[in-house]
Amino acid sequence: MSFRSERFRRLFREGSWVVFGQFIAVMGSLLGVRILTGLMNPSVYGELALGLTVAVLIGQIIMGPLSNGVTRFYAPAVEQRDVGGYLNAVRRWMLLATAAIFLISLFVVLSLFIAGRKEWIAIAIAAFIFSVFNGYNLILNGIQNAARQRSVVALHQGMQPWARLLVAAGLIVLFGATSAVAMTGYVLGVVLVLGSQYVFFYKMIYSNRAVAENGKNWTTEIGKYSGPFAAWGLFTWAQLASDRWALGFFSTTHNVGVYAVLYQLGYYPISIVTDMALQFLAPILYKRTGDATDCRRNAHVSRLSWRLTVWAMGVTGVSFLLTFLFHVQIFRIFVAQDYNSVSYLFPWMILSGGLFAAGQALTLSLMSRMRTQIMTTAKIVTALLGVSFNFLGAYLFGVAGVVFAGVVFSGLYFAWMIALSKSTGEREVLA
Repeated sequence: MSFRSERFRRLFREGSWVVFGQFIAVMGSLLGVRILTGLMNPSVYGELALGLTVAVLIGQIIMGPLSNGVTRFYAPAVEQRDVGGYLNAVRRWMLLATAAIFLISLFVVLSLFIAGRKEWIAIAIAAFIFSVFNGYNLILNGIQNAARQRSVVALHQGMQPWARLLVAAGLIVLFGATSAVAMTGYVLGVVLVLGSQYVFFYKMIYSNRAVAENGKNWTTEIGKYSGPFAAWGLFTWAQLASDRWALGFFSTTHNVGVYAVLYQLGYYPISIVTDMALQFLAPILYKRTGDATDCRRNAHVSRLSWRLTVWAMGVTGVSFLLTFLFHVQIFRIFVAQDYNSVSYLFPWMILSGGLFAAGQALTLSLMSRMRTQIMTTAKIVTALLGVSFNFLGAYLFGVAGVVFAGVVFSGLYFAWMIALSKSTGEREVLA
């Protein structure tokens, strides 16, 4: 009984830190929307949103996949007493990732120069630099979360939106409200957080590394696991960025700006709530499955992910109802007046984010069981459909069309993840 109570207290402490970190991060993001929309008109805010799609691209095809692989293999490395070999592999992958981002950024900047779009060069460079440092933060967060250093992760997750906001707002006041200035503020903010992150990382993990005599080739293991994420990353980026670029192509940067506010207020918080649960459960489930060869351990993890999915849908339903009733009042509090015309779309953006978050909850089981490759077709096909829906919606109905295109995409993605989770679970039982 005492063992159970101690375990419960430990999990409660960890969960409290996760909730605290995500709460502070959400508050910083919401306040950031309020302050930056007051300092920047919708057109400039739209340019910033388009620039951030560059950072999303790097996150989807390079840093995000690498972070997933790094996080997944920390527990097996600890079990095999080869944290040193594991960290050496992480360092090699980070160097390769940085070199790849440099080459991509060089190509993009030269293309903009040749195309005569010199006004976009400054924000593109700042966006690529932001993506590198943000990726480093993501990887260190992943390792520390896998090590269940919850307080450290919570501290830095909470710090980052506030650091970006305060530095960006300060630079805008000093140098003017341009998208390049705001993006530079984002870069400096994430660098400040990274400095603090590294100090804690070195004290808690890197300084206590040990290398096994006959350890695994972690470089290969991380690469094999991360490969599918990178394979579908370009397609998922296209889906994530196509809403803004479709509006920019068929409409104006003003509409991109008001849509970006909808996304940050509607899609982002509901996904953050689910990510909070994923962040708490991932290291626990990865430890329980180990190398994912025990069917009984895998089945237990699958049941937990289904419970998380049901919880995500419940949160989505309640959030949709509340925002449907009070969307006008919420926009008056969190957004400058210039953006209030789209408040009626707020609950539908919540629904889109909730359906996608529920699908992501199901992927946690697949990732824990080392079944990332079977998600490739679903990720690519739904992403391509999402791109098509976004451009069609933007062309026919503008901002409203893109929002409802997102609902359709998220619904399809959720349904496909349900099918994959059920089919893989049945196969494992039969095996």
